[in-house]
Amino acid sequence: MQLDNIKVAALATAGFEEVEYTKPRKALEEAGATVHLVSPESGSIKAWDGDDWGGEYEVDVALDRADASRYDALLLPGGVLSPDSLRINDKALSFIKSFFQDDKPVAVICHGSQTMISAGLVKGRTMTGYVAIRPDLANAGATVKDEEVVVDGKLVSSRNPGDIPAFNRKMIEIFAKHTVTAG
Repeated sequence: MQLDNIKVAALATAGFEEVEYTKPRKALEEAGATVHLVSPESGSIKAWDGDDWGGEYEVDVALDRADASRYDALLLPGGVLSPDSLRINDKALSFIKSFFQDDKPVAVICHGSQTMISAGLVKGRTMTGYVAIRPDLANAGATVKDEEVVVDGKLVSSRNPGDIPAFNRKMIEIFAKHTVTAG
C-alpha cells in the first residue's frame, strides 16, 4: 500500500512519547507519505523516552499556521505530558475536530486519545488506549476494547508502544483506503 501524495499532520508538544511519533512517522514516510510535526511550540520540542527525556524534534508547522484542510490524515502520538497540554489548548482541539468534521482518517495511540475526549469526539466510537485512560474513554461514551489495535471506521487506536507494529500496519491500511489527497 502506497501513500504517495498523502500529507499527514502529527500533532504533539513537549513530552510526547518518542517511539509513538518516530516509528509511525518512519512507517508513513516509507509508505510514501509526507509527515509534518505540528505543534503549539516553534523550533523544536523534546520527546519523552520511557522514563526520561528523549531527543529533540524540529517542528515543521506551528499550530497557529497549520491548516487542517491541507492534510489528508492525522496522527496523535501519546505520552503523558503532550496530550495533557494539548487537551486544554483550544487551537489544538479545533485542529483535531477539523479532521473528524471533514471525515478524514485519524490514528491515535496510548494517551493521545485524551485530546479526543476533550474535543468531544469519542462518544459512540469503539477504541482502545493506554490502560490508565480506558476508564476516561468509557466515561466519555466510547466502547473500549483491550486489543493491540482497534479500527472504528476511519479511526485507528492502539494502547501502548508494544502495539506499534500492529498500529503502523493498520494505520497505513486505513490511510491508504480512506484518503483523498488534500491538494
